[in-house]
Parts: sequence; structure tokens; C-alpha cells
Amino acid sequence: MKKSTSSDAPVVYTSEFGRMCPGCGKPAKDCICRKNSAAPAGDGAVRLRRETKGRGGKTVIVITGVPVDAAALTILAGELKKRCGCGGTAKDGVIEIQGDHADVLLAELTKRGYKAKRAGG
Repeated sequence: MKKSTSSDAPVVYTSEFGRMCPGCGKPAKDCICRKNSAAPAGDGAVRLRRETKGRGGKTVIVITGVPVDAAALTILAGELKKRCGCGGTAKDGVIEIQGDHADVLLAELTKRGYKAKRAGG
């Protein structure tokens, strides 16, 4: 069994540049990996789904199918959270907004030019 050395592990932080990208090895602000990531493919419809399962009975609106990259998704999630005055997150290509704000979110996404519709019951 080969013993792990420090040269086997990628550098993730340096005092000179700060956080480093483990993919390309460049400083995080100059990373080329994330800039080259393409938007997820879909049918062009943004879907809003209401969920309560596994959340202690709390309602969450899950938004899927937004045709933007991860950085733009995070920005959009922040703007939607501000619009609704609530919390939420953006992860794995999905935006989760806390509370039952489906009508407000549907109107806001439609106003921004997305083809949005409700999914589920």
C-alpha cells in the first residue's frame, strides 16, 4: 500500500492566493473550471413544486429547470429570497425557497422571461 504524500493531494488554500480550485489548480477567482460549465439541459420550462416531506411539516417551494449555470442560479435564488422575504438555498441545480410563496415566485419568474409553471398537485 502506497503511503500518501503531500504532493498527492491538491492544494486548496495558500497564503499568497487564498482559496485554490481543486479542479484546475488556479486561484478561485481565476478558476476556469466553473466558467466553462454549461447550463443544464432541459425542456425550457421552469417548474415550481411544493414539498413538505422530510422537512418536519414545513413547506418549501422547489424550483427546477432554470437554464442558467451554478453562479447565476445562486444569484437568482438570492433575488427570489429577497422578493419573498424568506430563506432558501440553491444547490445541485435546484432552488429551494422556504414557505408557500408559489404565486409570488411564479409571477416573478414569468416577469423575468422564464416559461414557468406549477408542477405536482
